[in-house]
Amino acid sequence: MEFDRDEIMRIIPHRPPFLFVDRIVEVEGSRIVGTLTLRGDEWFFPGHFPGMPIMPGVLIVEAIAQTGACLAMRRPEFAGRIPYFAGIEQVRFRRPVRPGEVVTLEVELQWIRGRMGRVAGRALVEGTVAADGEFTFVVGEDRV
Repeated sequence: MEFDRDEIMRIIPHRPPFLFVDRIVEVEGSRIVGTLTLRGDEWFFPGHFPGMPIMPGVLIVEAIAQTGACLAMRRPEFAGRIPYFAGIEQVRFRRPVRPGEVVTLEVELQWIRGRMGRVAGRALVEGTVAADGEFTFVVGEDRV
């Protein structure tokens, strides 16, 4: 199963310029794979860092989390609600992510109990891990 940015925006509440997954290329059971193509004109590159732009690590974490949200928020009971971080654990940054690169975002749902859940994910560039970690989330009562 694949879906584009329009379908992603039907599933999760994030919007540009704070949407960090362009396409979902695979959904199978508890696993999802998305991509983010960095054109180089994104708002964060000029200031992070002038002359040597790299994607901020916190935004790589956000991209992994948004990809995981595309899996979790497809559940009917979560439709129209907002997912929130409840915890970020074991995150490691292993290589910089630069303008012009395509980031592959792989996320595995570990568990969901009620409105809480946990995913493990990683961001890769050309098959090399750029960042990985585990994320706990809670789905809010509020609706968008």
